[in-house]
Amino acid sequence: MFAVIFCHLPSADCQDAASPSETSDYRLASDDLLDFRVFQEPELDSVVRVSGDGIAQFPLIGSVSIGGKTISEAILAIENAYRDGYLKNPQASLTIRAYAKKLFTILGQVQQPGSYDMQGNNRITLLQAIGMAGGYTKIADPANVTVKRQDEGSEKLLKFNAKRMARGDEDSSFFIKAGDVISVGESLF
Repeated sequence: MFAVIFCHLPSADCQDAASPSETSDYRLASDDLLDFRVFQEPELDSVVRVSGDGIAQFPLIGSVSIGGKTISEAILAIENAYRDGYLKNPQASLTIRAYAKKLFTILGQVQQPGSYDMQGNNRITLLQAIGMAGGYTKIADPANVTVKRQDEGSEKLLKFNAKRMARGDEDSSFFIKAGDVISVGESLF
């Protein structure tokens, strides 16, 4: 089951992207690799990976659920765990050493179809994604671009006219999400 949404004008259904203020706080994801430190406790320094279920293992305290949290929220959870029987006033820090791979796929009439990586908190518009794939082929139809997206257990099929977006006739700020599959259609003539 999937829904088809035609995106000609900016709307809540077509946007489906976080506002710029929401992107300033990266949310930790499965497979993120983190450097962990506690001030004046060098024996606790470690490199930790967020597991698939959002749990990370820390020295002394073991499992802490940090997946989906901002760095600040994760630090608070970790410091609270250390306060419960280990340290009086822990001052922890987390630094992202390597972001988990977040991929989108672009198929059809582009120069270099394939899967592309979205690093960390970087946001990529639909037009930027097409550019990453080398742009259109000679037989591409920029007015026939679709994005297939999994959203809350259902599949959505979003349709765009990238030609109008590039000219500025339509809002070009539709952001790609990890897992999206973009298809650029072929021109009939």
